[in-house]
Amino acid sequence: MSLLKNRGLISKEQKQEFSKPPDPFSIPASKLGVSPTEIKKACLRIKRAITGKEEIIVYGDYDADGICATAIVWETLNSLGAKVMPHIPHRVEEGYGLNVETIKKLKKEKPNLKLIITVDHGIVAHKKIDFARLLGIDVIVTDHHQSIRKKPLAEAVIHTTELSGAGVAWVLVRELIAKNDAREKLSLAAIGTITDLLAVIGPNRSLIKWGLEELNRTTRVGLKSLYQEAGVEEKMISTYEVGFIIGPRLNAAGRIEHALDSLRLLCTRNKERAEQLAHSLGEINRRRQKMMKETALQARGAWLSQKVSGAKIIFVDGEDWEHGVIGLAASKLVEEFYLPVIVISRGEKQSKASARSIDGFNIIEAIKEADNLLIDVGGHPMAAGFTVETKNLDQLKQKLIAVAEQRIESRILERTLRVDCELELEDLNLDFFNQLDRFSPFGIGNPQPDFVSRRLEIVDANLVGRDRRHLKLIVRSPVARIEFSAIGFGLGEYYSRLSQGKKVDLAYNLILNEWNGTRKLELRIKDIKI
Repeated sequence: MSLLKNRGLISKEQKQEFSKPPDPFSIPASKLGVSPTEIKKACLRIKRAITGKEEIIVYGDYDADGICATAIVWETLNSLGAKVMPHIPHRVEEGYGLNVETIKKLKKEKPNLKLIITVDHGIVAHKKIDFARLLGIDVIVTDHHQSIRKKPLAEAVIHTTELSGAGVAWVLVRELIAKNDAREKLSLAAIGTITDLLAVIGPNRSLIKWGLEELNRTTRVGLKSLYQEAGVEEKMISTYEVGFIIGPRLNAAGRIEHALDSLRLLCTRNKERAEQLAHSLGEINRRRQKMMKETALQARGAWLSQKVSGAKIIFVDGEDWEHGVIGLAASKLVEEFYLPVIVISRGEKQSKASARSIDGFNIIEAIKEADNLLIDVGGHPMAAGFTVETKNLDQLKQKLIAVAEQRIESRILERTLRVDCELELEDLNLDFFNQLDRFSPFGIGNPQPDFVSRRLEIVDANLVGRDRRHLKLIVRSPVARIEFSAIGFGLGEYYSRLSQGKKVDLAYNLILNEWNGTRKLELRIKDIKI
């Protein structure tokens, strides 16, 4: 089938694993890229800490993946009777990953602190781990970010780039607790995997598929309250709801306040407290959306004012742009201009940056070309962040422009839409849709299938939505004269060119509308060729 081939699934084993994702418990650590030896070392050290009543800190991160990873490990150790507390750093005051001053403070507050477990970071924190060891603190690293050749001198290093931070955390805890307890925590591993934009193929497909089942039957009062606040129907949670509704709310607190409330929401067992936290996160998310729009507009204006023709990378900075939303602003600019983007919040002495990329350009590798100019850096091929001394901004800009110029071929900058196959409207029915549904869950690496139908006749065209930015069509097939409704979000610009009787080619995917007991297929337009 062309859909399987288009997703790189050729062998019988690949097809079988895709169509029936195996139970995550059945996937050995080695197949996940994780060292079984390191897991064993970590488990032995954790059990020794529990027996010896040592203080333990689970040192997390402030994004949804890091929050979920923290919850997975903290809840597990707490259930085993450990003297354990979570620590989520403040984005501005402490920054990403281990912080020397924070380690000092934690040791002062907890003289018996003997073990720190990092989640979703730590693989490149060599000096900070060495500092912790000087204070008599062992460190277990669990991380999924790109490493350098030399491993940190930690008690154990549980690392793979194939999973999310929450996924790596789950691989550790499944060795520590009963199977049923670990299975419930797949709900959090799925949130981390989806929100951190991991490909929905291979082991991640298993974590997401089985994790979504747990999300749809969760008894966590925090998640149930979040569903209610966001207007999401229980038992109807898919990758879309996690990626675009639940995840942003968990992320919002860490972006503009403190992510600890998101962790509290996931872990609380008090229904009233959960409702309060869910309401608070909803309010923070709305503030975050407003701030992001303002920052994105300012960043867009800063770029357009540079009037750089033929540029291969966007590099903009602004005074004190909110650190927590510059990554979202960068994503907006990538979406509009289809170039790699670096957005910098310029401070008096130090500046914080977020970068987003396009297919074919590894942004973290490019940034590391200027490593000598940076205070710290971390990330993935498609997204990264770093800190730089403000006095080095101009030099850094010239370096990264030169790297982009050298590495980015013109063909990479051509925005393309790949469709799975060409269909006639008469091929579309509920049986076909049910066959497509077997390809879910959808996401990175396994997008919802896109199709093209040609020479469709416009029967009716309207602008819809509060700001009339969306296009609503009724189209008719040229042969069987079958009619379908079609919606194009953000495609209102085409309206003036789509008179009745006009012929168009549509690229689209299929959606199912259910209303008053009626089920009807509709086309969700991705592109239009007149």
